[in-house]
Amino acid sequence: MQFQKIFLLIAGVFGAACAPVRAATTATTLPTVSVHGTAESLPPARIKQTIDDYQRWLNRIAERHAVAGLVTALVIDDKVVYEGTVGYTDAVTKQPVTPETVFRLASLSKAFATAITGLLVDDGKLSWDTKLVDVLPYFKLKDMQAASQATVADILGQRLGLPRNTYDNMLEGDMSYEELVRKLDEVNLVCGVGQCYGYQNVAFGMIGDVVLARTGDFFYRQVDKRIFYPLGMTTASYGREALESNKSWARPHRASSHGWIPFEPSETYYRVAPAAGVNASLRDMEKWLIAQMGDRQDVLPTSLLEVLHAPGVVTPSEVNATPWRRARLTSAHYALGWRVYEYGGETLIFHAGAVAGYRTMIGFFPKYHAGVVTLWNSTGPIPSGLMPMVFDDLLNLPHVDWAEIEGNAKAPAAAPQRKKLPRHRRGYRF
Repeated sequence: MQFQKIFLLIAGVFGAACAPVRAATTATTLPTVSVHGTAESLPPARIKQTIDDYQRWLNRIAERHAVAGLVTALVIDDKVVYEGTVGYTDAVTKQPVTPETVFRLASLSKAFATAITGLLVDDGKLSWDTKLVDVLPYFKLKDMQAASQATVADILGQRLGLPRNTYDNMLEGDMSYEELVRKLDEVNLVCGVGQCYGYQNVAFGMIGDVVLARTGDFFYRQVDKRIFYPLGMTTASYGREALESNKSWARPHRASSHGWIPFEPSETYYRVAPAAGVNASLRDMEKWLIAQMGDRQDVLPTSLLEVLHAPGVVTPSEVNATPWRRARLTSAHYALGWRVYEYGGETLIFHAGAVAGYRTMIGFFPKYHAGVVTLWNSTGPIPSGLMPMVFDDLLNLPHVDWAEIEGNAKAPAAAPQRKKLPRHRRGYRF
């Protein structure tokens, strides 16, 4: 496997040169969180140590062939200070991944859907409390009184009252989105609308229909015009055809006794484009991360970001989902296309994604304008432990080998211990 390439792009964050290693009013005012002001500075020595450690951890990933291909970036104070790549777009052809290689984003796509909705709210095209029944003639739930109260914010905030991942299995069985979204009235609700968390992909996709109904334009065109183009996300797109049209795109891979085996991308979750349809490169995602941290006011103003990132429905299962969450999180909520964690005493805005052969993660600390994005094109879970290791370094928390790549550091037991939920109740899929 090709070892990672490291690029230190911005040396100024250390205060010295470093050698490169390669708003409208809505009918309802949603809660906001004022965390997007002037960033507090992290110590330059700590940032440098984090970068050094990250390079070392990526070396371990490469040595162990733990991924087919991986790209990652660290952004501090709205500047890219580090890029790293490991492996290949295709394990057969050995074409190396680069920061311009395009990956599927899976559920990181949801934040683009909530952002375009917020921009349309600011335009007065709709409001967060626009009733779905007033826009979508087909929309029904088994409890029609509950359905009559369901709003745009309820579908984007994962609080529609449906069991988690409703109809994902049928979507994966090649049933169409159009058919499935019209069968929501056959499903028993687990709570009232707005009263509990239930992660959705099919139901989340209805925001695309809302956008079309209120603008007369297709959802993906609105995202392209209002977000991709102004942010300079030149390779960002929707759909499989667009993915494969890129000069460098990451094939999905599965593990075998002979190593990583590439296979054809699945169409499944492209059919719910607002939930999981975006493709983008690392360079694109760096720009997206910087915008989400408030440095592109011309595209995403602070007033909108504070709404998108405000904690919404509580997601207690998230605190138990993985060892690093059990040890580091003290609270977890779903906002609008984002998760909001209390991580080591600091607010973390986060989301992860997974579709066949791809996994993705993005997270940042608004207080410090510091974040990480990681994309990889294989099924192995090891890289998912890298991001919390970087977070721990940035926050000066005790080191733990969350990725289990060092062989000599064990994850401590979380305190207090929480009862582990059965898999079907964990509420974490993408």
